[in-house]
Amino acid sequence: MSGSIPFYQKHHLHYDRGYRSKETESKLSKYQTSSSRYAAGSSSSAASFSRGLKVSSYSGLEASRLSPVPKRAKPTYLAVDKENQIIGYVVPIFRGSQEFATGLSHTEEARVRDTASYMAGRDLFTSGLEMERSELISRREAMRGTAERISLNKRIHEHGEHFKRMNEDSLMHPPEFVIKPRSHTVWEKQCVRLHCTVTGWPDPRVVWYKNNVAIDPMACPGKYTLESRYSVHSLEINKCDFDDTAQYRVSAMNANGELSAFASVVVKRFKGEIDESLPSPRRGSTEDGPVSEYGITFKTHIVDKFGVSFGREGETMSLGCTVIIYPALNRYQPEIQWYRDDVLLSPSKWNHMHWSGDRATLTLTHLNKEDEGLYTLRVTTKSGYETYSAYVFVRDADAEVEGAPGAPLDVRCLDANKDYIIATWKQPAVDGGESILGYFVDRCEVGTNHWIQCNDTPVKFARFPVTGLVEGRSYTFRVRAVNKSGMSRPSRVSEPVAAMDPADRARMRGTSAPWTGQIIVTEEEPAEGIVPGRPLELQVTEATKNYVVLSWKPPGEKGLEGVMYYVEKCVSGTDSWQRVNTEIPVKSPRFALFDLAEGKSYSFRVRCCNTAGVGEPSDPTDATTVGDKLDIPSAPGKVVPTRNTDTSVVVSWEASQGAKELVGYYIESSVVGSNEWNPCNNKPVKATRFICHGLMTGEKYVFRVRAVNAAGLSQFSPESEPVEVKAAIGGGIPHGVLPEMGPGGNVGQLTEHRPRWTGTHDTVQLPPDTKRNKAQTDTEAREGAGAPRSDLAGPDPAEAKRKGGKRGSVSWAPDLAKDLVSESVSDSVSDSLTDIDTAAQLDPVPAEVQDHTVNEPEVEQTRKFSVDAPANRGTVRPRRDSAASPTPPFGISVLECVRDSMVLGWKQPTCIGGADITGYFVDYREVIDGVPGKWHEANIRAVSERAYRVSDLKENRKYQFQVRAANMAGVGIPSLPSDTFLCEEWTIAVPGPPHDLQIREVRNDSLVLLWKPPVYQGRDPVNGFYIDIKEAEAPLEAWRGVNTQATEKAYIKIKNLKEAEVYVFRVRAQNKAGVGNVSDVTEPVSAVTKPGTKEIVVDVNDDGIISLNFECGDMTPDSKFVWSKNYEELTDPSRMTVETKGNKSKAVFNTPGEEDIGIYSCLVTHTDGASSSYTLSQEELKRLLAISHDHKFPIIPLKSELAVELLEKGRVRFWLQAEKISANGKVDYIFNDNALSQGEKYKMNFDKNTGVIEMTMDSLTPADEGTFTFQLQDGKATNQSSLVLIGDVFKELQKESEFQRKEWFRKQGPHFIEYLGYEVTPECCVVLKCKVGNMKKDTSALWYKDGREIKADENLGFTEGVLKLEIAQISKKDSGLYEVVLKDDRGKDTSTLNLTDQGFKDLMNEVFSFIANSSTPLKITSTDQGIRLYTFVSYYNDLLQVTWHYKDSAIAFSDRIKSGVVGEQLWLQITEPTEKDMGKYAIEFNDGKGGLRRTVELSGQAFDDAFAEFQRLKAAAIAERSRARVAGGLPDVVTIQDGKALNLTCNISGDPMPEVTWLKNDREITSDDHIILKFASGKFASFTITAVNTSDSGKYSILVKNKYGTESGDFTLEIIEGTPDLGVTSYMTDAEGNVVFGQNTPKEKMKTPGTGTKTQKRKESVTKILPMEDVTASGEPDAQKDEEVAVVASGEAKATDSEQTGDAEGVADQRLAADQSDAPEQPEATVEEPEPGAETA
Repeated sequence: MSGSIPFYQKHHLHYDRGYRSKETESKLSKYQTSSSRYAAGSSSSAASFSRGLKVSSYSGLEASRLSPVPKRAKPTYLAVDKENQIIGYVVPIFRGSQEFATGLSHTEEARVRDTASYMAGRDLFTSGLEMERSELISRREAMRGTAERISLNKRIHEHGEHFKRMNEDSLMHPPEFVIKPRSHTVWEKQCVRLHCTVTGWPDPRVVWYKNNVAIDPMACPGKYTLESRYSVHSLEINKCDFDDTAQYRVSAMNANGELSAFASVVVKRFKGEIDESLPSPRRGSTEDGPVSEYGITFKTHIVDKFGVSFGREGETMSLGCTVIIYPALNRYQPEIQWYRDDVLLSPSKWNHMHWSGDRATLTLTHLNKEDEGLYTLRVTTKSGYETYSAYVFVRDADAEVEGAPGAPLDVRCLDANKDYIIATWKQPAVDGGESILGYFVDRCEVGTNHWIQCNDTPVKFARFPVTGLVEGRSYTFRVRAVNKSGMSRPSRVSEPVAAMDPADRARMRGTSAPWTGQIIVTEEEPAEGIVPGRPLELQVTEATKNYVVLSWKPPGEKGLEGVMYYVEKCVSGTDSWQRVNTEIPVKSPRFALFDLAEGKSYSFRVRCCNTAGVGEPSDPTDATTVGDKLDIPSAPGKVVPTRNTDTSVVVSWEASQGAKELVGYYIESSVVGSNEWNPCNNKPVKATRFICHGLMTGEKYVFRVRAVNAAGLSQFSPESEPVEVKAAIGGGIPHGVLPEMGPGGNVGQLTEHRPRWTGTHDTVQLPPDTKRNKAQTDTEAREGAGAPRSDLAGPDPAEAKRKGGKRGSVSWAPDLAKDLVSESVSDSVSDSLTDIDTAAQLDPVPAEVQDHTVNEPEVEQTRKFSVDAPANRGTVRPRRDSAASPTPPFGISVLECVRDSMVLGWKQPTCIGGADITGYFVDYREVIDGVPGKWHEANIRAVSERAYRVSDLKENRKYQFQVRAANMAGVGIPSLPSDTFLCEEWTIAVPGPPHDLQIREVRNDSLVLLWKPPVYQGRDPVNGFYIDIKEAEAPLEAWRGVNTQATEKAYIKIKNLKEAEVYVFRVRAQNKAGVGNVSDVTEPVSAVTKPGTKEIVVDVNDDGIISLNFECGDMTPDSKFVWSKNYEELTDPSRMTVETKGNKSKAVFNTPGEEDIGIYSCLVTHTDGASSSYTLSQEELKRLLAISHDHKFPIIPLKSELAVELLEKGRVRFWLQAEKISANGKVDYIFNDNALSQGEKYKMNFDKNTGVIEMTMDSLTPADEGTFTFQLQDGKATNQSSLVLIGDVFKELQKESEFQRKEWFRKQGPHFIEYLGYEVTPECCVVLKCKVGNMKKDTSALWYKDGREIKADENLGFTEGVLKLEIAQISKKDSGLYEVVLKDDRGKDTSTLNLTDQGFKDLMNEVFSFIANSSTPLKITSTDQGIRLYTFVSYYNDLLQVTWHYKDSAIAFSDRIKSGVVGEQLWLQITEPTEKDMGKYAIEFNDGKGGLRRTVELSGQAFDDAFAEFQRLKAAAIAERSRARVAGGLPDVVTIQDGKALNLTCNISGDPMPEVTWLKNDREITSDDHIILKFASGKFASFTITAVNTSDSGKYSILVKNKYGTESGDFTLEIIEGTPDLGVTSYMTDAEGNVVFGQNTPKEKMKTPGTGTKTQKRKESVTKILPMEDVTASGEPDAQKDEEVAVVASGEAKATDSEQTGDAEGVADQRLAADQSDAPEQPEATVEEPEPGAETA
């Protein structure tokens, strides 16, 4: 059972039994227990009583157990609605005594009476009176028991509801005002207290505001007192004064939401309010004109006005004006109203309004783009009103993601019901630079802050049905736009809307509380067990490519159980119905379907269902194609900017053609040359002119416009011409939009935009006097009623009706305001004016106007009426059941004059009185000396034309004329007397004035003007006409010609008019003598296309019949379609046949030909000038005839001709697509003139929804070479398309098909996605790789080179489906044919890569390219031989080709200029350089492409420095080579037996020949017989001891010396004893100082190598050469290798003095020697980098 308020307003917490307290559950269980016992007892009593009375009725318990009918629910006595809300109580009607036999057992008293003794006693006294009394008592007892149960249920329910409200721990809910603050009116100096009671959990925080400013008691001590006790909050204002008059707001907020309540405080004064000397107020009706309070006329002035304002979303903006009202009355309060775009604003959380007594303020608390628009302040007093307007622009807030679009705007909810709510919005002006992909709709349940996205994919259509709602709950919605950059900010949330049917919503608004105490008596309950019937009137109400909305009416049967619905769909052309909502039936008779295939056609039907079953389906809908029915509007036309002010420009443009459901336009501006476009408005405007504000003064701007509707944004219009921003002459338009057309076609002035409610209640006001030209004054004087003034607008009909006034507007001729009586005439023309008596029946004349009434009888009869249409055949006919006589004609003029007659012309009455005019009556009178005589009738019978010749006049007399119009209701009142005309014969040579000017086909930029030729031709026939035009308000000097060449026709279409501008026209005729007098000026006409205007549409039907069609939406019962050719009514039925049905008319060409060329027009009489024309030119006739032929002999249009394409597995597909083909279309498949049929070889398919026709074949064979043809037939329309496949074309297709087939089979097993290829890494490693797919664990991948398998090592890899083989240092031996094989049980695939010949060259060129790019800049260094140029590369390959250039020419190498490579160093050596070697040098790397060149300039200072360094190194090398040295080394230690002979020999070098000295223990020794010292040939020094003894032991040294240096060598001699004689041992050294063993050396000794010399070790430490065995292998003579070793020499050589004195020259000499060694045989470790000091830049 629900609570005291509707459940959807309880913040959507469900109150089922689980929320009840333990106490409530206990009471309810006790009640149910007692009720069950009570029912059981009643059952037994009832049974016994029934047997006594022989009545076959049972209690509810027994009936449910024994009755064969379906069980029924236990009856309830609570009246509930569809949402189970309690709305009252139900008491069933008792139908008879038998029915109450069961009811007697419902009370305890009845059970006592139903005893055996009581039944026996009642049987004895069964009289009619006794039985009636018994039944009456039983009824009372039954009703009392029922009331008690209802009361108990109510108490239990109220107790549960109270507990739920008090149980705050389990029910968190937002603030709720139990008692809201009341508004107060107090006297000055009094105190006032505002208080409220607020509930909510957690406890809300309460803040008080005054005019939206928080009240701070500390800021005004003693003024305000705030209290909060037990959820009661109060604000006390002490000693109120005038400043305390304000609107107060109390805001309550907690974690679940915020809620505000408002109250006003008005402070009044005791004295000075009313001046007692003033007369009492006059009580006048609204019809008596302005009512002045106490006889005072208030004057209102608005000062300190707000200007054009700019804001940004999220900001707060205040608009205010100071209002001065004179005289000032303290108690008088004017009516202050704010409007946005002519829509009255009401206070809300977005709009706060304040009136302080002299200043009106509107505060926009949180700006959104919805707040953009024209804001108008309207101050209304008893004497009238004043308005002021200015535009407010709201720009987008900064996007959260750069490049994201702006937020959508104006989110609204449409078509809300139980199952879905349609959300609609407007697209933003800013798309962020990327087109908007679509929109996401979010919903939020009222009372929560949880937003849920409603659509998974963005929708482009600005309308979306949101489903998945909980019935009865309220929701708000917002929308976000998305593009490639990201998501926009969300829009402003919509107003809350409940998910319920409109009828339920209306009923819930009218229900104040469920406990009403109302007792509803029902005579029958809903019928159960009845299957509902068919739903009615199923239709598709909306269809887009995203969804389709269905609506229907419930079945006609009444009294059914709650009916729900199942929706079914069926693809057109099939009979397979599929249920859409299988799981959840639809509750309301509307449904939105999603997930439909775009482009397909569907039919829909609906079934009703209830507990009894599912009913029969409804009639299916017509086929509906899924797709957007609404197209994106076309781009607007030409954009024209006009100067306005220093910061604004007026922009006008041509409207988007054919746009449906147009929302408006967006305008963008750009500074010339900047290419940056900025929006001028962020809210669409519907007008075609707009004022763009906020521009920079002096800058030149261009503008563009695009239209928007629900389908999206159009393309941009062409850019406008540049316009400089500066003030226009005479000032500009102050607001953002230009005025719209008023109800009567009048336009407000550009400098004052008044809303459409302009006017003061329903009083008649005299318009201000304005200066006008004579022509306009004459026109208004003749007609007696001028056209509506352009600076006045009629009152809003809704407002007029609300205030008791009549509809319509009153127009004034200001110059005649003092002479005419003006009266308000209703649109329905409820009063006919046939004479003075009937005229008196009009509304009373205002007092102010009566004072100026003229007493002449003729003038008193005149009346002036509102005119909303041109005076032509389409004059408005009032919609009235009874006709009235027409209003007076006007505009009487003389068309021709002879001696005794005059031809008059006049204009048709503005109001024809509800029936066609049957004729006119003309009166005339003679005027003598200015005194008019009596009126005389000129014609007794009515004339139908608006021209008449008045005869029997007297020559040279003056006459006046008046005309009356007549219809079936009678003759109307006469027109105003015409001007006084002199009756004299015209003798002028030029023609008279044309007459009967009519205006038709008024559009925004054009109209058609018709006239009749002059009656007076002049001396010669008329041969042409000239038309003049001017603006209605322009002076006489503004008349200008429309045509420069005279037109012979009596009609012309005037183009290039300004939209909404008011024009007047006149016509002049010419003959050979010249141009005649001008005609009367036409009525002012505004160039505006009236809403609902239709154009003539040419149509060619399926039978090829050409017709012109015109539709009018403003028809009246008397309206007729009048077709004309060249504006002459068609009377010949042989050429055209006119058919009219309802509001549509069709003119059919019988046999169209060249004689039908012309302008065809259609006019609808008795309308507001509904007309249109169509020009049938010769070219148009040819086009229509061609279309007619196509329709008679139609051809099915094709989107694409027959084509062929290959599908998967090499299958061949032949296809074409027809633009449109019905479900009855047929296709024949032909090959070489033979029909094909469906089978194993050919598979055919025909999709009639898309028009795609296709035929597939598994493969092509030679027999399939030929011509394939598809022949189409749809009714009588046919077409065919052929494709020729022969020769090379067929062979190529067959070859490609076979290839695709093989590829398909290949890819079924392991296969290569990317075949084997290579890439070169920056480290110059070559990686062979391929990408594979469809691999398994047991799939093997094998690598082969030249047919031999490559063993797997660390260079083979397989990661992420890529196989790799790495070749670290590629060389020529790596060339070959590489192959990768994939195989498993499904098959195998092979990929090869040919790296031989050209393939290897290409690979090496890529390697060379990497090497070249890694080279360092070319540098210069010096050696002792010359100058060296060098560069380093990261990796060197022997196959690399480089070329050295000198002065851009290749260098021819010689002994003097050489090149080489050492490690990664490439060098060029210039030996003995000279100045001729100066110049530019370059090294060029050849990579097979462009190559890479490194250059260096060897000249100037660089050459001088390098050459000087060369000289220095050369001198040092010479000294090093010539100094004395011991070339061969001596052993460190010599061990020899005593008595043996010792002979040591070493090599000596030096130039000049060095001196040799031997030392023993550092003392010089000389040669003798024991020690023999020899120095032979200047090269060999020998040391011999003939017989060694122990005294010879010691340290021996040899010292060599010349002028370049000194060097020594030493050894130690050790003597041992007891060793057998082994003969003489000789020691020799080779050129490198290595010990050479003699011939007597034992063989076992020869196996032990000797140690090197000290000199050798010193070289090792300096030059870093390879190990000794490498050098010996490359440099020692073979003879020395074969010598025997006699003695083992060991020890470490020590540096001599000369070695220790070595300097840089020796180091450089050794480095250069290493550089000149054979580079290819030197490992990387032997590379020696140059010394930094030896390099020259």
